[in-house]
Amino acid sequence: MRVLLIGGGGREHALALGLAADPAVDHLTAAPGNPGMAGVAELREVSAADPASVAALAVETRADLVVIGPEAPLVAGVADAVRAKGIACFGPSGGAARIEGSKAFAKDVMAAAGVPTARAYAVTDADRPEGTATVARALDEFGAPYVVKDDGLAAGKGVVVTDDRAVALTHAAACGQVVVEEYLSGPEVSLFVVTDGETALPLLPAQDFKRVGDGDTGPNTGGMGAYTPLGWLPEGTVEQVMATVVQPTLAELRGRGTPFSGLLYVGLAITPDGPRVIEFNARFGDPETQAVLALLETPLAGLLHAAATGTLAGHPPLRWRPGAAVTVVLASAGYPGTPRTGDVVTGADRAGIIHAGTARRAADGALVSAGGRVLSGTAVGADLAAARDAAYALVAGVGLDGAHYRRDIAEAAAAGRVTPPA
Repeated sequence: MRVLLIGGGGREHALALGLAADPAVDHLTAAPGNPGMAGVAELREVSAADPASVAALAVETRADLVVIGPEAPLVAGVADAVRAKGIACFGPSGGAARIEGSKAFAKDVMAAAGVPTARAYAVTDADRPEGTATVARALDEFGAPYVVKDDGLAAGKGVVVTDDRAVALTHAAACGQVVVEEYLSGPEVSLFVVTDGETALPLLPAQDFKRVGDGDTGPNTGGMGAYTPLGWLPEGTVEQVMATVVQPTLAELRGRGTPFSGLLYVGLAITPDGPRVIEFNARFGDPETQAVLALLETPLAGLLHAAATGTLAGHPPLRWRPGAAVTVVLASAGYPGTPRTGDVVTGADRAGIIHAGTARRAADGALVSAGGRVLSGTAVGADLAAARDAAYALVAGVGLDGAHYRRDIAEAAAAGRVTPPA
């Protein structure tokens, strides 16, 4: 099988490792890829969000399967263009990807499907006086903590959760089109679901860490770490989410003429009233992908190809390695604000280091930082404590001036301090 992987972040590096390890894969091309992927894939340039460019590259590389990693190409309709060439593609259509591309659309789908989620108001003109008044009324109705979400794609940083009403109003005005929600209390869970639009297979649930600082302090980021499995999650939770969230959502999208095929990411809060949806994404999450795929024993390419070709019902049950996996993200100076780039990175050539924002310097080929989240250390251990120790040893061995990372990834779970509400 010849596979073309679109994207160049940490999620795509983890996917590349999984795809390359599948005995069915004869050749893997990554576009644009990153330096860490060069050992397992041929790197090619492409405008990832340009449907025609990606489709042309799929034809040129004689791909049997195209896997689209990032959200922007999916929302732009890249999967539609690839499928129009008669090539199997893992990723939803542009119409179905609106479930991530618009928070208001996702809320509308959830309401129609009866999916348990937070109450919300969609405001299309939050940057105007009448919109500001609507946002203010919604904030007053729901009370603090205030939750304001940019309606569109924002690389995981479009959400503000704050007790400061003025901060919430300012964020809404800056976005223009927002969704204001009631706050959902309880530990958060990320559930990846591989689906062909009809059949759906859940992967191991994971938990990620969005805030930049220890103890969940500071601004939101794209994710500073993750771990799996979740020993504290009540038994039967995944089955409950599949029955009350995933299947109704897939049925609603089919009914709208936009069936969802690919990876449905379900972000959940485990509240006193049970699981409630915080958000949907249309692709693998980053950095949860790194941890989840580290434990997946089932060949990845075969699984994604089955979803892309509508044959998931005949796929064997998923197999998982024992133990636990932990991912710790190392970020550049300034992140999640304006990151400093161009600094030399050392110690990033070891197994378990997943590249994200890295590049090769043209002058001498040195590895340098090229983004906010530069790389991550992903390790597997007999339990969470062992996996944490190994993951932190990986990032501690990386040299990058001004780099920072959280010190508490999976710490509470490893100590048995995470408990869902009764």
